[in-house]
Amino acid sequence: MSEATSTIFERIISRDIPADVVFENDRIIAFRDIAPQAPLHLLVVPKTAEYANVAELAAGDPALLAEVVATAEQLASEHSNGEYRLVFNSGESAGQTVFHVHAHVLSGSLNESPLA
Repeated sequence: MSEATSTIFERIISRDIPADVVFENDRIIAFRDIAPQAPLHLLVVPKTAEYANVAELAAGDPALLAEVVATAEQLASEHSNGEYRLVFNSGESAGQTVFHVHAHVLSGSLNESPLA
């Protein structure tokens, strides 16, 4: 995929764009949101660009969705008090701005909404 058609997440995964990575394995990367809306605001992103939203991920690879959720819980425990919100936006009118499935992990007081 060319840079012109790559999402920002694909460019972070390929290390073309820097990010504050807090977790990575073969299938997932997690990093701090550059515009946090809570004291802890992480993005958990599957490395595959195959799925634009959580419904597509659930239908296409439920095991990967389960891994995203388990990773979110692990990171909330490591970086906060273990209590968190897990947000998936699906569609432009719902606030999704990057059409590469990703979960927002938020912990602490929320500043504002919706999330991208």
